[in-house]
Amino acid sequence: MSLILKLDGLIEGEVIKRPSKYIKTPYVADIKICSNSNMILGHTASLGCCGLADVGANILMSPVPKIHKNTDKLHCEYRVYLSVIREKEQEIIVGIYPKLAEELTESALKNNLLSRLLNVKNYRKESKICVPGLVDSRFDFTGIDQNDIPFIMEIKNVPLADYEDVTSKDRKKMSFDDRDINSKVAYFPDGYRKKSTDPVSPRALKHINELALIKGMSKTRCIMCYVIQRTDVDRFQPSVIDPQYREAFKNAVNSGVEIITMVVQWTREGEAYFIKDDLFVNI
Repeated sequence: MSLILKLDGLIEGEVIKRPSKYIKTPYVADIKICSNSNMILGHTASLGCCGLADVGANILMSPVPKIHKNTDKLHCEYRVYLSVIREKEQEIIVGIYPKLAEELTESALKNNLLSRLLNVKNYRKESKICVPGLVDSRFDFTGIDQNDIPFIMEIKNVPLADYEDVTSKDRKKMSFDDRDINSKVAYFPDGYRKKSTDPVSPRALKHINELALIKGMSKTRCIMCYVIQRTDVDRFQPSVIDPQYREAFKNAVNSGVEIITMVVQWTREGEAYFIKDDLFVNI
């Protein structure tokens, strides 16, 4: 295993209330520090992350750098990075802070660990690409591969997994007591939406559709990289709860968009290890 990222100063806490009692935004939670029961305000960039950072969740967080301003306003003292799951007498650490996915991918790229992007000649982050009437987005990485072919790579964080990718209503009717804990399916996307017919993430849908368009009209390599920040999985798939994204995913693959499924293992000490970048994709 290769170490690709290290988070310092992590401490464990339990989410008591989100949104916070004191700051009414879903991005802030009241958190109890496990070691001394002190209450603090924590930044939860992932919102509740479908329970991984919601009330009752155990999380790992580190201090937010202090901003020296003359203000008495309340502010977040910690930022939530990881969620701690205890299941079947095992502990699983899951990366839930969205920005981590980009940092992990860049580190894997720099350390020449991505099998589809070995020995890249150069790359840059946050590239704006505009084709009037067709494409207008900022993509996470662009660059030139070892064969002098340009590439575009978009990163998506995948913190969620379960034994089967089904609706929560259907899941309640099922039992997984006899399933191996490491036989889960990682899925993307999932989250709150006003209507069940709405896409979970319009931005994610836009990105994958635009990559398919770019691939269809150029020789540019178009890549979707799904960063799965947990190891209790044996496959990945576009989620069944979002038919629009699922169909866009299939269309992108058929159009030549490449798929990277990068699995990362986190430890309580805040160490992230590269495991693989070819987790089986179920379409």
